[in-house]
Amino acid sequence: MLSTLKGIKSDIPPIWLMRQAGRYLPEYLATRAKAGSFLDLCYTPELAAEVTLQPIRRFGFDASILFSDILVVPHALGQDLTFAENHGPVLGPLPENIVFDATNFHKKLGPVYETIERIQEGLQTEGFHQTALIGFSGAPWTLACYMVDRKGSKDFAATRMMALKNRDKFTILIDLLVEAISAYLIKQIQHGAEIVQIFDSWAGVLPPSEFFKWVIEPTTRIVQNIRVSYPHIPVIGFPKGAGVLYQDYAKSTGVTAIGIDTQMPPAWVREHLQPFVIVQGNLDPFTLASGAPQLLKDVDTIISNFKDKPFIFNLGHGIDKSTPPDHVERLIAHIRRNHL
Repeated sequence: MLSTLKGIKSDIPPIWLMRQAGRYLPEYLATRAKAGSFLDLCYTPELAAEVTLQPIRRFGFDASILFSDILVVPHALGQDLTFAENHGPVLGPLPENIVFDATNFHKKLGPVYETIERIQEGLQTEGFHQTALIGFSGAPWTLACYMVDRKGSKDFAATRMMALKNRDKFTILIDLLVEAISAYLIKQIQHGAEIVQIFDSWAGVLPPSEFFKWVIEPTTRIVQNIRVSYPHIPVIGFPKGAGVLYQDYAKSTGVTAIGIDTQMPPAWVREHLQPFVIVQGNLDPFTLASGAPQLLKDVDTIISNFKDKPFIFNLGHGIDKSTPPDHVERLIAHIRRNHL
């Protein structure tokens, strides 16, 4: 994984899957039951490290990714957060005059940093010396969507209206998030993360002019902030739903690699992105969950398009909870056996 992110092509692409630690694994469900609530699981280092390591033990992925949630950032900034069972996150009102207090912020996120240390220790003591550790954060735009709309949405209308009608206030929020996310990712690196990924899950709801303002510009600043302290740490960007704007994102932000979503045609990506950025992706999670004959055909199509340059195999979004673990085993075995 790390050599690929340095631009060195591998005969077999490194493999990891977004949400690889999660509800499709029976061992995760058992650990989740011990925690009490989802947030308790995120903030209990021993348990969060355990669920991070579970898919590494089972599947031997080339990278582990910190088990946490993107919404711990607004939570650490003082916004109330709960996860309603089967209904996703619910946030309290956006605090008036919200500020970034580094001392308090990092104190609240102390359990996350401890989790990273425990994961790194577990990887070493359990013999997974070659398994990279990925830290992550949500991007400013995506976090703002949840902070303003206060829950998941198809279009995040309240956030989009605020960005258009109250631009000064929204700019202050985005600037605050750039500062907080930069500090958060740098602290993750200090505690043992070897790679960081920035998830912009709702980038695709914006038109081009707003995409440049609220996705590309803030992400560029975060990448620059990280590079001041850690110039060689790889940064993966994932602006889900960006379409042809993936190209502008990849060229402008300075990310090391770019995660591509399921809707991106591999041939287009090969022509328009791969010449200047490392690509990660983009199998359909439901194709994996189905186990249909199409699964291995799609895997072969993706790899045949991207194999001539450094490439990381992943899904185009997070693994679905309905996925049988043996489908993941079949996926990995096929890639490692057939693409030498």
